[in-house]
Amino acid sequence: MDKSSALEYINQMFPTEASLSGVEPLMQKIHSEIRRVDAGILAAVRQQSNSRTKAKEDLAAATHAVEELMYKIREIKSKAEQSETMVQEICRDIKKLDFAKKHITTTITALHRLTMLVSAVEQLQVMASKRQYKEAAAQLEAVNQLCSHFEAYRDIPKITELREKFKNIKQLLKSHVFSDFSSLGTGKETEEANLLQHLSDACLVVDALEPSVREELVNNFCSRELTSYEQIFEGAELAKLDKTERRYAWIKRRIRTNEDTWKIFPPSWHVPYRLCIQFCKKTRKQLEVILDYLKEKPDVGTLLMALQRTREFEDELAEKFGGGTRSREIGNEIEEIGKENNGQNVSDIRKKYEKKFAANQGSVPEEKDGNKDLSVPGAGFNFHGIISSCFEPHLIVYIELEQKTLMENLEKLVQEETWDIEEGGQNNVLTSSMQLFLIIKRSLKRCSNLTKNQTLLNLFKVFERVLKAYAAKLKARLPKGGMGIVAAATGMDGQIKTSDRDERVICFIVNSAEYCQITSGELAESVSKIIDHQLATGVDISAVEEEFSGLITEALMTLVHGLETKFDAEMAAMTRVPWATLESVGDQSEYVNGINMILSSSIPALGRLLSPIHFQYFLDKLASSLGPRFFANIFKCKQISETGAQQMLLDTQAVKTILLEVPSLGRQTSSAASYSKFVSREMSKAEALLKVILSPVDSVADTYRALLPEGTPMEFQRILELKGLKKADQQTILDDFNKHSPAITQPSIAPSVAPAAPLVPATPAIANSTAGFIASREDVLTRAAALGRGAATTGFKRFLALTEAAKDRKDGPFRKLFNA
Repeated sequence: MDKSSALEYINQMFPTEASLSGVEPLMQKIHSEIRRVDAGILAAVRQQSNSRTKAKEDLAAATHAVEELMYKIREIKSKAEQSETMVQEICRDIKKLDFAKKHITTTITALHRLTMLVSAVEQLQVMASKRQYKEAAAQLEAVNQLCSHFEAYRDIPKITELREKFKNIKQLLKSHVFSDFSSLGTGKETEEANLLQHLSDACLVVDALEPSVREELVNNFCSRELTSYEQIFEGAELAKLDKTERRYAWIKRRIRTNEDTWKIFPPSWHVPYRLCIQFCKKTRKQLEVILDYLKEKPDVGTLLMALQRTREFEDELAEKFGGGTRSREIGNEIEEIGKENNGQNVSDIRKKYEKKFAANQGSVPEEKDGNKDLSVPGAGFNFHGIISSCFEPHLIVYIELEQKTLMENLEKLVQEETWDIEEGGQNNVLTSSMQLFLIIKRSLKRCSNLTKNQTLLNLFKVFERVLKAYAAKLKARLPKGGMGIVAAATGMDGQIKTSDRDERVICFIVNSAEYCQITSGELAESVSKIIDHQLATGVDISAVEEEFSGLITEALMTLVHGLETKFDAEMAAMTRVPWATLESVGDQSEYVNGINMILSSSIPALGRLLSPIHFQYFLDKLASSLGPRFFANIFKCKQISETGAQQMLLDTQAVKTILLEVPSLGRQTSSAASYSKFVSREMSKAEALLKVILSPVDSVADTYRALLPEGTPMEFQRILELKGLKKADQQTILDDFNKHSPAITQPSIAPSVAPAAPLVPATPAIANSTAGFIASREDVLTRAAALGRGAATTGFKRFLALTEAAKDRKDGPFRKLFNA
C-alpha cells in the first residue's frame, strides 16, 4: 500500500476513539504473521542450498551416460561397415552368375524363335509355290509376329537374309494371287468348281499382306470389270445421250449376275461399292465428252430424260450404300408455298420466316468431294451429283423452255381472268394469282428432282421475272386517267374514272398483290432450303416483294383518285350555287347529298374487300385529299353573302359528319381515331374560312389573322372579293392588313406537292366567330400536300394549275377570278 492507502485503511479499522482498544490485539496478530513468514523464508533458503548440490551431481551423471552411448554407436557403425564389406564379397560371384543366366535365357529364346522363323519361312515358301492360300494366310500371320521380335537385330546378316527371303515370298504370293484373280470373270469359275473357293482363300492371303495389296487388287478387279463397259459405250452406236439409261441397266445387271460370284470377297472389302464409284466416274467422263461435242443444242426432252434417269440411279446407289443422302422433306417445303396466309398479319408472317431462317442456319452443309475415304460405304462419300453434275452447264435450254412455258401460262391466266370473285370468298384473291403459284410450284418440284445447283438458282431468277411480269399485268389492269389533246381541252387530263366494278377489281388487285408478296417470300424460303448451301445466299426476292408493295400503293391511290373524280361534279355544283342571292338557310345542299351518296355507294364495298391496314391507308389518303380540296373549292365560288356563308357553313359541318362516318360505313373502326382527328382538323379550316367571310367588314382583317394566321394577302384579297366589296374598299382594307401583317412568302392554299407526312395531333376548334382553328405552317403545308402520287392533276393542285394557266388566257371561266 502507498501512504494514503495505509491511512485510509487505519481510519477504516479504527473510525472512533472507542475502537482504539483493538490496537493491541491487531499488533499481536501482525507480529505473529511476520514470524511465520520469516520461518518460511528460512526453510526455503536451506532447501535451495541442498538442491543445488544434488543438481550438479545429476548433471555429471548424465554427461557420462551420453559419452558411453556415443562410444557404443561408433562401435556398432564400424561393425556394420565390416558386415557390408563381407556381404559384397560373398555376393560378387552370385551377381555375375545372375547376369550370365539372363543372357543365356535371352539367347536361347532368340535362337528358338530364329529356328521357328527359319522353319516358318521355309514352310511358307513351300505353301506359296504350291498356292496353298488358306494355310499360307495363317503362316503369314505367324511369320509377321516372329519378324516383329527381330526388329532390334535388323543389321545381323542372317536376319537380313531371312527378311529378304520373306519379302520375296510375299511378292511371290501377291503375283500368284493376282494371276489367279485374272481368271475371274472369264468363265473358268463355271468350269472349275473349286476355283471360287481357291480365290476365297486367296483373299485371306491378301488380308494378311499389306493393305496396299488389297487396294491394288480391288482396283485392278474393278478396272477389268469396267473394261467391257468402256468398249461397249464408247462406240458410235451407244455413245449417245438417249442411250444413257442403258448404261445404268448394264451395271445393275452386272452386279445382279455376279452377286453370288463376288461373295468370295470379304464383306469388309466393299467390292460392289468400290465398283460403283469407279463406274460413276467413268460414266461422268464419257457423258461430259458427249455433251461437249454436241454439234447443236441438245433436245430438251432427251436431256431431261437422261438427267432424270441419272438422278434415279444416284438415288438407288445412295439408298443401297448409304451416306450423303439428302433430306426427304423437299416436297413438304414446296407444298408449304402459297398455303392460306391471309389470316395472319405481316408481322406474324415475318416472325415465322425469321424463326425458320434462324433454325436453318445450324444445318451442316453436305460436301461432294470425291477425295474422301471411299473404302467404307457411308463414310462421307455422296453419290448425289457424282454423275448428274456434268449436265449442269447444259441445262440452259431447260431454263429457256421453263421460262417460255411460264410466260405462256401467265398470258393465258391473265386472258382467262374474270377479274371478279364470288361473294363470300375467303381471301378475295384473283384466281390467276393462286393458279400462277401452283404452276410455279410444279416447275420448282420438277427442277428440284433434277438438280439443286446453279440451274435451280437460274430457275428462281425466271420465277422473279415471271412474278414481275404478273405485277406489270395487274398494274396495267388499273384504271388510267384521260390522256391526249381532247382530255386536256375538256379539263379531264389525268382524271381517273372508276365504276363500282372498277373499284372491286382494284380491291382484288390489292389483295392479290399482297398474296403474291407474302407467297413470294415463302417461295424464296423454300428454294433456299432446297438449293445447295453455297448458292443459298443468291436466293433473294426482295425486288419482287417491292414490286408488289408498290403495286398495292398505286392501286390504293387509284381508288382515291377515282373517288376524287366522282366528287368533281359535286364540287362543280357547289360553285354553281348562287351563294350571293340566297334568302334563307335551309337543309344541307344537294351537292352534300351527292357526296354522301358517292361515299355510301363505294365505302361499304371497299371496307368489305380490303384488309384493315389497307383500308386505313385508303382513308388517310382520302382525307388528305378531300379536306384541302373542299377548302380550296370555297375560293372558286363567285360571291358569298352572309346567308350564303351560313348555308355553306351548315354544308361544311354536314360534309364533316359524312366524312367522320366513313369508317363506320366500311365496318372497320379499329383505327378510326387518328382518321377522325385529321378530318376534324382539315374541315375546321373550311369552317374558319367561312367564319372570316361572316365577320363584319371592319373586323374582317383581325378575324382572318386570328382564324387563319398562315394566310396571305392574295388569299385575303380573294376573301374580300367573296364578300362582295368594291375595289376601292378592298384596297383600303388590304393596305391596313398589310401594315399590320408580317410579310408572308409561302401561300397557305397553294402548297407544293410533298411526300405524305405522318399525322400530327389536331388542335381544338374555337367555337365563337373571333377564334378558330389554328395550325402551324408546316402542318398546313404537309396536310394540304398529302395527296399521294399522281395528285398533280387532281384535287387542289389541279385547281391551282388551272388557275395559273387561266392567267395567260383572254377569256374563260377562271379569267374572271383575276379580272373582278
